[in-house]
Amino acid sequence: MKRALSGKIGFFATAFAILISLIHIWYNSFGLIDVVKKNAIHLMLLMGIGFLYYPATSKSPQDRPSWMDYVLFVSSLASGIYFLLIYDRLVASIFEPIFPDYIYGVVFMLLTIEASRRIIGLPLTVLSLVFLFYTYLGPHAPSLFAHKGFNLQRIIIRMTMTDEGILGVALMVSSSYIFMFILFSSFLKVTKAAEFFNDLAFSLAGRSRGGPAKIAIVASGLTGTISGSAQANVVTTGSFTIPLMKSIGYKPHFAGAVEAIASTGGTYMPPVMGAAAFIMCSFLGIPYTTVILAGLTPALLYYYTIFLMVDLRAKRRGLTGLSQDQIPSFRQVIIQRGHLSLPLLAIIIFLIIGYSPLSAAFIGIVSVIIVASIRKDTRISLRGYLDALQEGAVNAVEIAVICGVVGFIIGSVAMTGVGNVIGQNIVNLSGGYLFLTLVLCMLTSFVLGMGLPGPACYIITVTVAAPALYLLGVDRMASHFFVFYYGMLSGVIPPVALTSYTAAAIAKCSPTKLALTGFALASGAIMLPYMFVYNPELLLINFTWPKYIYVIAASLLALFGSAAVIIGTLRDNLSILERVLLAVSTILLIHPLSRIFGIVLFVAVVGFHVLMAIRSERKAFDEAIS
Repeated sequence: MKRALSGKIGFFATAFAILISLIHIWYNSFGLIDVVKKNAIHLMLLMGIGFLYYPATSKSPQDRPSWMDYVLFVSSLASGIYFLLIYDRLVASIFEPIFPDYIYGVVFMLLTIEASRRIIGLPLTVLSLVFLFYTYLGPHAPSLFAHKGFNLQRIIIRMTMTDEGILGVALMVSSSYIFMFILFSSFLKVTKAAEFFNDLAFSLAGRSRGGPAKIAIVASGLTGTISGSAQANVVTTGSFTIPLMKSIGYKPHFAGAVEAIASTGGTYMPPVMGAAAFIMCSFLGIPYTTVILAGLTPALLYYYTIFLMVDLRAKRRGLTGLSQDQIPSFRQVIIQRGHLSLPLLAIIIFLIIGYSPLSAAFIGIVSVIIVASIRKDTRISLRGYLDALQEGAVNAVEIAVICGVVGFIIGSVAMTGVGNVIGQNIVNLSGGYLFLTLVLCMLTSFVLGMGLPGPACYIITVTVAAPALYLLGVDRMASHFFVFYYGMLSGVIPPVALTSYTAAAIAKCSPTKLALTGFALASGAIMLPYMFVYNPELLLINFTWPKYIYVIAASLLALFGSAAVIIGTLRDNLSILERVLLAVSTILLIHPLSRIFGIVLFVAVVGFHVLMAIRSERKAFDEAIS
């Protein structure tokens, strides 16, 4: 929980956060500075503000920093200044530190660990420490994972003074792309664009059966385009969609589960993808536009499946949509606030025509300011500018610390090669069979992703689980999407299920019951990553229009079948035999070699079911008349 600072310290923290945002705008737009120095400035400043806003424990003062917080704040800034002063000397000496440099390194590592513990929590912090200790204690590890080990001096140098540890690629992405997109989101927020997305979702989906649940899906998808957090997505949209779902007859646990699973989908939705898109393009060495274009089809298929699950559930329960007077006019929504969608469209257009994500984000911020001034009620005031700058910096703290502390994991894997060892053992355990390897990687990603936000989840799953898929020849981008997808789903399903717990607080129900319901809803789309491993055309890999359309059609049928099997209804309730046969057809549709058999079986089962349902309806109608 962040502190609500007020008085002099509140003024100082706000002013400092605004300064941080201005510094980032300067060096990401006009300034020229070495990347490693930029990363150090980024992390030290944001850790510093984090120590002021985040208390050490629940017993710490909640309205003001403690004396220790001030010490850590000053230590963060001092460490950053020291590194900026010594970096050129380190490079010139080919990284031959002197004794004070090691003191700096130890302090920097301790600050990063403490910031992670406070701001992110124990799971990621403990995992990072395990990798850090493993780097040093490798000779004493079990024989399967043993390595020669590294001395403390080398570990300190690698982790704190080079671009292969804390100050590495993950933090580079945070200090540039992610920060600027968070700032863009903050500027968009002060224009009340969230209200526009919510009203747009109401006008589009409110009238259909189970309308409020579909509103949650549409609103979460729209919010997900700019949000970097599933939990933040739940709080933003769930505060009104969950009570609305409950008002038309949905049980609290189901209403919360719909919002949790829909908000998780926001982390798959381009252009931000829970901030993972920026890191993915850096890890894979491919253009950012390639990543977001590849991520669009899986994200839409995910929401298509959740939409079907909700629709069929509403049909089975006899739920209706909202009345006309509860739904805003689509025309009025577009007229009054439609212009707020232009900055997001501008970012997408500039990315497509070849601008870098950094340039597109800067253009997006400028376009928000220009577009918002079109109407008086969306125009940004001076207070709005200051609030956006302050909120942008504070919201960036969490991701900066995540990208910093996972530097221990990235550095350790690079030094020890443990990622390849784990990958080889997964392949050995599966006997080299791709399907079994996918299952093991799925389970591994579920475990590794528990309790982690998007960026950390992506980095850890692709570092540890994805190498197994590389060994079997799976495309690297497909491997990354596969493990990231399942890692993020761990935020919904038990036992950790942070996204479900957030939704449960709003729905006022049992978190466990909500999480289990969320897992049932997510199971409709749980086979989606298998589809884009066996059918890379879904990620626009080896793309041709005929192949893409054929694979999309088969995927739509498979996901439709999975939703019907889980909910147990189509035109009418499905019999056990129909559900079994439909499940078999769905599985057959996934693989290219068995797809034609899946299509035939799917058409036969659905056709027979519809025919029997029509006959039953006619019979009931005739009996009613007679």
